[in-house]
Amino acid sequence: MNQSKKKIGRPARPLHRLSAFALALGVAAGGAWAQSPAADSQAVEWHQPAQPLGSALTALAVHTGLLVGVDADAVRGKQAPAIEGRHTPRQALLLLLEGSGLEAVRGSTGGYTVRPAAPQPRVEAAGSEQHAAGGGSLDTVTVTAGRDTVSEGTGSFTVDGPIGTATGLPLTLRETPQSVTVITRQRMEDQSIRQVSDVLRNTTGLSFVQSGNAGTDANAVYSRGFQVENYQIDGIPQLGSWLTQTGDLAPYDRVEVVRGATGLMNGVGTPAATINLVRKRPTQQFQASASIAAGSWNYYRGEVDIGGALNEAGTVRGRVVAALQDNASWIDRYQEKKQIFYGIVEADLTPATRLTAGVDLQQHDNDGSARSGLPLFFSDGSLANFDRSQSAAASWAHSYQDQRQYFLALDHRFDNGWTAHAAFNRSERGYDDVIGYAARGYVNRSTGAGLALWPNQWNSNPVQNAADFHATGPFELFGRKHDLVVGYNISRTVDQPPSYTNWYIPNYDASIPNFFLWNGDLPAQPFNPQTGTNETATNQSGAYATARLRPTDALSVILGARVSDWSEKTRRIPFVGKATFGSRSENGVVTPYAGLVYDLSDHWSVYTSYTDIFKPQTNKTLSGDNLAPLEGVAYEAGVKGSFYNDQLNLSAAVFQIDQDNLPVLIPNQFAPDGSAAYRAAQGTQSRGYELEAAGELMPGWQIGSGFSRSVARDAAGVRLNTGVPNQLFKLFTTYRIAGIGNGLTVGGGVNWQSETYTSNLGPTGKATFTQPSYATVDLMARYPVSKNLSIAVALNNVFDKKYYTSTSSSFYGAPRNVMVTLRGSF
Repeated sequence: MNQSKKKIGRPARPLHRLSAFALALGVAAGGAWAQSPAADSQAVEWHQPAQPLGSALTALAVHTGLLVGVDADAVRGKQAPAIEGRHTPRQALLLLLEGSGLEAVRGSTGGYTVRPAAPQPRVEAAGSEQHAAGGGSLDTVTVTAGRDTVSEGTGSFTVDGPIGTATGLPLTLRETPQSVTVITRQRMEDQSIRQVSDVLRNTTGLSFVQSGNAGTDANAVYSRGFQVENYQIDGIPQLGSWLTQTGDLAPYDRVEVVRGATGLMNGVGTPAATINLVRKRPTQQFQASASIAAGSWNYYRGEVDIGGALNEAGTVRGRVVAALQDNASWIDRYQEKKQIFYGIVEADLTPATRLTAGVDLQQHDNDGSARSGLPLFFSDGSLANFDRSQSAAASWAHSYQDQRQYFLALDHRFDNGWTAHAAFNRSERGYDDVIGYAARGYVNRSTGAGLALWPNQWNSNPVQNAADFHATGPFELFGRKHDLVVGYNISRTVDQPPSYTNWYIPNYDASIPNFFLWNGDLPAQPFNPQTGTNETATNQSGAYATARLRPTDALSVILGARVSDWSEKTRRIPFVGKATFGSRSENGVVTPYAGLVYDLSDHWSVYTSYTDIFKPQTNKTLSGDNLAPLEGVAYEAGVKGSFYNDQLNLSAAVFQIDQDNLPVLIPNQFAPDGSAAYRAAQGTQSRGYELEAAGELMPGWQIGSGFSRSVARDAAGVRLNTGVPNQLFKLFTTYRIAGIGNGLTVGGGVNWQSETYTSNLGPTGKATFTQPSYATVDLMARYPVSKNLSIAVALNNVFDKKYYTSTSSSFYGAPRNVMVTLRGSF
């Protein structure tokens, strides 16, 4: 039965002229497809037998409308594998070429040419462009295992392949009944984005509220009015939020952000968003690149990336990425150093089985680090308005962070279109924070007295072991073909931090005699001996299943559920006094998920989705007790559009989130263990909408943009989290001017946010601080000096806008700054 309508993509345009190539035309062998695939890149069902590669490519062109240029000599004698399951035409092309020694090259027209893999190194679109006769540009599509969505090398601000972060099913952006943003490798390079926190600052619907330097617990990411707490790497949940604080992007191909509740895949979590970082994969062909960057405030960074086949057959592939960074800051006394090493090896045990192993090591050291900015007010209640460069950090304060990831995965593709995946990830985090920041009290504007340090010390080495097992593939029911994923994941996290005296250290004078003369040296670092030991062991596991039913060609019904178990055991053993023990658990928690996607036309779909929310909480009250579990429901509905072979994705969504026991921060109040104190808000509701466009507007013109509005209120209608903007607009775009030399790429963007404020501040506890709405503007340019060398310039905050990144202290955003990057590919 035919389950997919014939799709009409971008009007056909002639392929770039390449001598000795001809457009593949012909008729596929009878019975190759059970249905007609789409001419655009909507995933459809394929049932194509193994056959000569030339015939398979001819059939692909005829049945999809995909423009494919073929060199007859290159494909002669080669055999194409069978294709089963749901794939876009582009994915089918990559599957056909898997192991053939050929590469697919996409031209500026949107069509592809198939040719022998070039002996010269692959050039990534983020660096320099390859040039064909006539001045056109080609982006090499590297064929690896043929089963993964990859953003690097595509030159795109979106992806046309499937992702599974939302439901576990390999669905395209248009097929997913939730709001999804993908920040691709190309966009990272174009914006000179090298840190995870900077990706989040540029993602539709996300707000990064920064109250202190990188690595501190005072910074947080918000979506739809709530704090984001779910982080993943390659789909496996990670320890806390270290990624947003110090995570470096060198090892990653892209960042996938699913906004809304994702309990189906995470088990527990808030309805804000899930942030999934997808690692770079080894390449079939040899590639190597190196870059050096220099910028404002003595910023220096070097990076190398080398990958390719490790044996003649190409069945074993590897990749190594390394980076070093050293920089100061516009903030006095702050110095940052980073070291990154990433290594991965893939081995094809059989043509259908792949083993992957790797390591990701990141070290991030900050000297002169502060947990917040200086106080917003003087002791007389007037606004302090300190300079952007003035630091709250003592000169001896620091934050040292190490993150070590070891991962192993096994993938197998069955002949019936099913795939099985087993993955293990061990995460070892080490941190050592010596804390001293001037935010205790208020400065007398006449004498400089009245301010003191908050001193503390934190260090630990939490370890998480996590595993995920799932299988996905098609099945038949009532004469229709459908999709199913079933899986199970489990994790155990153990943390054993020592305890210290916390913020009030006996016999230590934390006062600063005269702030106007302060250089951070006095008072000196206090003697703060360990006072006890702690241990927290958290176990989480869950079985999940999601089915996409296709009752008609146009309608998809996505139904899923997860059954989760969660437990936490704690021990507090002081050197003096009585030990305390605690235990909490939640077993058999069911998280349902339902979604509908209906195709209105070849390019437009409407959708709706529903899921439950459940999360045991570690947030503490003023008395030190944990808040009760967060519970609620989330609804979403919207429309999505996909054009130009999925190279441009549009979306609009509305949502509503109802919750109880929502944690609300109590400003400048702490639990007995020194952590921030929270209160539980009941009957809360968040409503809003989002608009987004990402991808290619026309050849050479990429855009990533979005507008979001969300307001969270409690049962009495009082707005919550007022320090988070309820409206955001983000835009970044680039255009390649082919007629200037080798092709000049220029671009720019703007980030705007609405007003934010925090009440109950200042010496009287009754003041309100407001950050008015503001916008920052960024510009970039990149020029390929040659085929293997490019130079890029990024100018950020062009108009030098002065603004606060938090409404709880005097912590400012970066002033105008510049970065120059020289990149070579070999």
